[in-house]
Amino acid sequence: MANGMYIPKKCGVKFDPPAIVLSYEVKATGKLHRRTMPLRSFTKNSAVAKAVEDLRTCPRHKKYLDGVTAVQLERLVTIIKDKLNGMSLESSIAKNQQMDTINPEEDLNKVDEDTLRRKKAAMESTFEKNRKKPGDSDFQYDIEVEFDDGPLESCDWDSDGSDPIF
Repeated sequence: MANGMYIPKKCGVKFDPPAIVLSYEVKATGKLHRRTMPLRSFTKNSAVAKAVEDLRTCPRHKKYLDGVTAVQLERLVTIIKDKLNGMSLESSIAKNQQMDTINPEEDLNKVDEDTLRRKKAAMESTFEKNRKKPGDSDFQYDIEVEFDDGPLESCDWDSDGSDPIF
């Protein structure tokens, strides 16, 4: 989803000094350009979310980053942070791929905030990709589905018949 003037083509990282590198096309001319966006004062202890937010709200870079998702920027900034912490590029990429995949068996109550935010963003992205909206060719309003009358399951927590206390 580009803003109309600039269409992102590729995103990458630069480690020294830390920066996001964006290749984009100017829609009016069709020419390709490259923009380097430094992560000023970014260290191995910096917050990834804050760095991404700073990039996305910076007046100089904002219009170029409209077509780049926050998840992609977080992934790139995380790679830079991992490299500053001594992790190899391959290990960082593998860690990022694991953070961006959803495992239904994983207990998200036990993960750190950055991982949880990334998992939620991945779920949101998948939801938006699969969501049917008015205007889509296969959109249907007010779908009614009949479910088979299988055995009803009972729950122990409400079986004593007492009223709940609020």
